Amino acid sequence: MDQVNATIMKFGYPETRLRDYRHWLLMLRPTQVTAGSLVLAAKSDARAFGDLPAGAHAELGIITHDLEQMLRRAVAYQRINYLMLMMVDPHVHFHIFPRYEGERTVAGVSMADTAWPGPPDLKSGQALTQDQIISMVAALKEPSLWSPGN
Repeated sequence: MDQVNATIMKFGYPETRLRDYRHWLLMLRPTQVTAGSLVLAAKSDARAFGDLPAGAHAELGIITHDLEQMLRRAVAYQRINYLMLMMVDPHVHFHIFPRYEGERTVAGVSMADTAWPGPPDLKSGQALTQDQIISMVAALKEPSLWSPGN
């Protein structure tokens, strides 16, 4: 059984789960700011980045490599933004936004990066329907998007 906290549940776990790591869960963000927006949430109850166990910090290198390769293949992003906000949802987590000029499509959902090339506009997010979440999770879990052995 995965260890989950309230922040993980808020982002639609388990339906939004893409990958399960020892210390982290990688999930589709139910409100997409750009196509392929993700949440990377620590499984622990830590509310400060520095309070995570050393293994969680070490694991980030593996996870960022995995997700960047996957998103490069899925949406051909030009930049990627990692935001650790933790203002509303207190447990350690990152919002991950692939950034690009123009529009990208994942599982039939097309989105423009409306704030390109500036900071992401979090208020412009598109809430996904349950069917869109299911389709996008399936598309982003596609093995051909992930590096071999992941």
